[in-house]
Amino acid sequence: MNGVTSSLAMARRIDSPSNPLVRALAALKNRREREHSGTFLVEGAREAARAVAAGIEVITILHAPQLSDNGPEVARVLEHAAKHDLAVVELSPAAFERVSLRQHPDGLALQAKRPYRGLDSLGALTGGLVLVMDSVEKPGNVGALLRTAAAVGAVAVVVTGHGTDLENPNVVRASQGSVFAVPVAVAEAAATIDRLSREEVRIVATTPAATAPYWATDYRGSVAVVVGAEDIGLAPPWLAAADASVRIPMHAGATDSLNVSVAAAVVLFEAVRQRSS
Repeated sequence: MNGVTSSLAMARRIDSPSNPLVRALAALKNRREREHSGTFLVEGAREAARAVAAGIEVITILHAPQLSDNGPEVARVLEHAAKHDLAVVELSPAAFERVSLRQHPDGLALQAKRPYRGLDSLGALTGGLVLVMDSVEKPGNVGALLRTAAAVGAVAVVVTGHGTDLENPNVVRASQGSVFAVPVAVAEAAATIDRLSREEVRIVATTPAATAPYWATDYRGSVAVVVGAEDIGLAPPWLAAADASVRIPMHAGATDSLNVSVAAAVVLFEAVRQRSS
């Protein structure tokens, strides 16, 4: 148990934003500290409720009643705390704002244990729709991609290459908690390609260099849609392993690319259309 966790277990009310515990919690905004402590923050009533519903291991509840609307999501999280005998630390508005990354915080956050996200944490992929994001670094894009994956009923999301860690507070916020609603793994491209091959999951690569439009391929059955970073596109191993490559036709001269989260949504909802026919 790390120092932050053991101190939290004893705390009940903190008013000062300069309190050592508050400073330690605020440090979890930094990736290095998240990795060192093995914990991360889930801020927001909606996000916290989804984390609890997904079975994320919660260490402590942080609650600022003066900032909170005490709505149903807050009630569910506090009921979970009571049921599992979790510490609830009440923070003053000033102390909570020190921990928060939001301009208008809603007064609820969790300190949680970072979940294991190995490729072997995923269930069977056969028959499902999978999203792979390769080297997508911007937290806002990662969060939006996770929201879309949850919306289309993806059985899994796999993150490969150099990207943003999934416990980044901005990923949690941009995903609106969807990072907890869909199974997510972090893996090397080679291992992911091997897993997809073993389970006979077709790989559809999205790339501006493709000749086929996105609607011209078959997304029924076991399919993985792979999207890459906007500046460099997909890594060569994905292009080599693809069973099909598709592009999104765009009006000449309008733009040379779409935001990766928008492009993924276009393709994934075409997959939903085909799979529901």
